[in-house]
Amino acid sequence: MENIGLWIVLLILVIVVLVALSRAVRIVPQSVALVIERLGKFHTTLTPGFHLLVPFIDKVRAGVDMREQVVSFPPQPVITSDNLVVEIDTVIYFQVTDARSAVYEIANYITAIEQLTVTTLRNVIGSMDLEQTLTSRDQINGQLRGVLDEATGRWGIRVNRVELKSIDPPASVQGAMEQQMRAERDRRAAILTAEGVKQSQILTAEGEKQSAILRAEGSAQSKILEAEGEARAILQVFEAIHRGNADPKLLSYQYIQMLPQLANGTSNTNWVIPTEFTAAMSSIAKGFGGGGGTGDDSPTPPPVTPTTDFLTGGSILPSAGDALAEAQRQAEAATADATESGTRSGAPFDPSAERGQRPGGGSAQARQTPPAPRPRPVDGGEGDVPPPPPAPPQQ
Repeated sequence: MENIGLWIVLLILVIVVLVALSRAVRIVPQSVALVIERLGKFHTTLTPGFHLLVPFIDKVRAGVDMREQVVSFPPQPVITSDNLVVEIDTVIYFQVTDARSAVYEIANYITAIEQLTVTTLRNVIGSMDLEQTLTSRDQINGQLRGVLDEATGRWGIRVNRVELKSIDPPASVQGAMEQQMRAERDRRAAILTAEGVKQSQILTAEGEKQSAILRAEGSAQSKILEAEGEARAILQVFEAIHRGNADPKLLSYQYIQMLPQLANGTSNTNWVIPTEFTAAMSSIAKGFGGGGGTGDDSPTPPPVTPTTDFLTGGSILPSAGDALAEAQRQAEAATADATESGTRSGAPFDPSAERGQRPGGGSAQARQTPPAPRPRPVDGGEGDVPPPPPAPPQQ
């Protein structure tokens, strides 16, 4: 029996030693602080690492997490200055800096922070209207953080940030706000559309202006180049004529060749014959006969009655055919006159005829009236030819 009692005592001693060792040895993890009381009084704060306590004398009062913590509080009804109730959710970021104060200065610092946040938020929001509340989040966050940090400093807690997670106005107010925002956006869209149309019209007008300017400049340059080309062509033709020393005979012949082209056309109802036409015919007659006679015994077709063009000084005939017939008649009359005059009288060539003047001093226009008919001599062998009727005077 004595041996059994001894074994029981030894077993009790071993259990007591094990319990004492378990209570004496403390391993504190990282970011945790242990508040130690000795005989019911604060003794020390254990930092992370290995520690030995006095068994049955020292005990751990509380373990405090020294990391930054995030606490989200449920929505709280808050009344604004314009008597609208809004629901506000808050999020607080805080960190315990003094484990002893967090344990002994406040019973539950989480609840204390929540209530302090609600009361401070109501004070801040109560001085703002709904519009300021929705647009002044940074200002509200700054005021909340200042009040909370000042109040929790003596609790060994530092408030790092306070954020308003959401601000929910009443449903009716939300509908009105949506309508207001929709109207504002419609107004901005209309303004932007009008500005776009304005810019488009301005750009279009500027483009048309530049296009018109460029077209006008191009047209002006084209006309200038055409005028320069025509001027150069005229100068070259003029120089070529002078270098070739063209006489009045050649010019008169070219003039006669151009008369059919002037008469060619379906819309020609009147044809203008200049007053210099008789002078041209005189030059052709002198070219064929070598002199200018004063008599004309050859038959002459009946003249076509012309009318005077007051602008050009020439004669206007009724049609192109009549004009061509008149030209041929005058050409034949001039040729016959020159031929007969040369064979009958053998008069020498008078240079004044080349200048459109008669030997007696008269002009070429005066010769447009045919001279009085003279009887042809019998020795010509051709018989008498009736004189041509007098032509009306040219104006």
